[in-house]
Order: sequence, then C-alpha cells, then structure tokens
Amino acid sequence: GSALFTRGETQALVVTTLGTGDDEQMIDALTGTYKSNFMLHYNFPPYSVGEVGRFGFTGRREIGHGKLAWRALQAVLPAATDFPYTIRVVSEITESNGSSSMASVCGGSLSMMDAAVPLKAPVAGVAMGLILEDSGEYAILSDILGDEDHLGDMDFKVAGTENGITSLQMDIKVAGITPEIMEKALAQAKAGRLHILSEMSNALTEGRAEFSAHAPRIETMQVPTDKIREVIGSGGKVIREIVEVSGAKVDINDDGIIKIASPNEDSIKKAYDMIHSIVAEPEEGVIYDGTVVKIVDFGAFVNFFGKRDGLVHVSQIENRRLNHPSDVLKEGQTVKVKLLGFDDRGKVRLSMKVVDQESGEEISGDKKD
Repeated sequence: GSALFTRGETQALVVTTLGTGDDEQMIDALTGTYKSNFMLHYNFPPYSVGEVGRFGFTGRREIGHGKLAWRALQAVLPAATDFPYTIRVVSEITESNGSSSMASVCGGSLSMMDAAVPLKAPVAGVAMGLILEDSGEYAILSDILGDEDHLGDMDFKVAGTENGITSLQMDIKVAGITPEIMEKALAQAKAGRLHILSEMSNALTEGRAEFSAHAPRIETMQVPTDKIREVIGSGGKVIREIVEVSGAKVDINDDGIIKIASPNEDSIKKAYDMIHSIVAEPEEGVIYDGTVVKIVDFGAFVNFFGKRDGLVHVSQIENRRLNHPSDVLKEGQTVKVKLLGFDDRGKVRLSMKVVDQESGEEISGDKKD
C-alpha cells in the first residue's frame, strides 16, 4: 500500500510492505533479544530542504523522528494473532517545511489502510508552537513551519486518533510552561488533528477489504505441542517436503502455532491439508478416499488419511466370499472405505463393503441384504 501526504510545504511518500515471520526485525537490546513485527523507516534526504549532500548512514534525527512516528502508529495496530503479517513502513520525505514526522504518521496511517491492514482507527499528527514574551503573554501556533520552530519557544508534536493521543513529544527553549499553556496547546492540537483526520477520510476511512495481488496470504493454524515433532519430522524432513510439494512457506513456533504463507491460495490450502493430515486423528464412522498400498492373504492395506494406513480384512471387501483379495483389488487402486474403529492394539479397522464404491455413500442395511 502507498500514500502521498502533502500538508503545506511538507510532503511524505509513504509505502507499506507486508511480509511473513521470516521478515521480522531481530532486536538485540539490553533486556535480551526479541523480534518486532512492525518497522518504520524514516528517510530525510538533503533535497527535501533544497540542499545538496550525500546519502550516508541513518542519523540520530532520522532515528528519533522515525521512533516518534512508530510509537504513534504502533498503538493502533491489530494484534499479531489477528493479523500475522510483518509490517514495514518506509516514509520518504520529498519536501519539508514543517513537521515531517507528523506527515509520516498521517501518510503511514493511510498507506497501511491501503495495504489492507485493519487499524483500530486512523491516526494523524500535528506540531504545535509557542511564542512566549517576558511579560507572560503568549501565543500558541498550530502546524508550525520551519522558521516558527527555529525562532519559537516550543515544538510540541501530538499524534493520535479521534478518541485519544497515541504519542507526543515536546522540545522547549524556556524554563517551563504553565498548566494553562499546556491545556490550550492540547486543545488546539486536538482541533488540528480532527481537521487533518477529516481530510484524510476523503481518501480512506478504514483498511481495504482485499490485499494487493503481490502481498503474501498467511493462514494460521494451531496444532497440539506433542504433534510439533511429527510436523517437522526427523531433521526437518517432513516440513521440507510440505514446502516443496505445496510451494508455500511454513513457520512453526514452540507453542504449536503454524503460519502458512504464499501469494497463491491453492498452495496455502495444499500445505494446510498436508499438515492437517499429519496432526488430525481419523474419526470413527467417517468415509474416506483411500489407495490400496499392499495386498496380503488376509486382506488389503489402504492408505486413507494422510500417511495413515489401515487394514481392510478380506471379509470386509465385498458381500461375498473371496478366495484372495487380489481377485478384486490391485495395488494403487483408489477405493472408498469406512473407518469401523480400532482394535485392542490401536490398529485401524476399515470396511469397503458398507460403502458404495461409485457414489461414496454408505450402503443401508436393506441393500446389504
């Protein structure tokens, strides 16, 4: 998703990209290492203020402005369990004579909604200023320009939704401000924020219903923790096979939460079905499609539930006496079987004769006779 936000002589081109769990940012902090699924990068090139200069490493100013915008938007993001995507927002400042960090907030909110991120509410921001005289007289300025920021006594950035503030930052050049000034500044900032939100609503009021064709689709499923080993397989053999066969990316964590990602819905369904067949248990009395994998004297083994095999005893193949199962069956043949139950050793008992092999419907007692 993308948005071009222009306010006065300040403009931000903001782009949102959606990724999978592999794209999360790993942060090595003093408290330990953790991952973040929301990143905001703020870029302030020299040409945005009419200067010529080289592009170097990210400066402290860019990090600070980016963090302020990150805080403003992070408060309205959906929970990771509801929206399992990694979100990267990049704000490119193309023109600046005012608060470019607040423009990044407004553009970031619009671009995420354009990318179909279900935000709790749209977010906007405005920068307030102050001119304070020695006599105590003062004037509060809304949406300050660069000169007003430079020559004024306060730079007070306020971002939030219609219902409240999500982040704020204040720089003052005086010893302090009174509660009266603070109250008026916040009230004036709210009026400005609501005006900007109303203008933004002319473009978008909520997240789009459909993702871009280029965004990965992610399906989340929960498996029992004791089944994680079966999904991964020895040395990752099973999960690699699922990825190769389906074409989808599969991530699994220690809590048994599996994320399946692919731009192709068919790939996601294929991977989902393969995992489900591993972790699910067959239900007694249900009819399944199966394949004959081995024929023995006393019956035939049928693969009917993922990689699960079961025995169809020779007496359960047809409603007549057979000399040998090979009289009517051959390896590789597709059949329909009903799960009768499990024996004392936990072995599966299957039946073919109670199922119509053409329609797949269960044969009633009258028809059996």
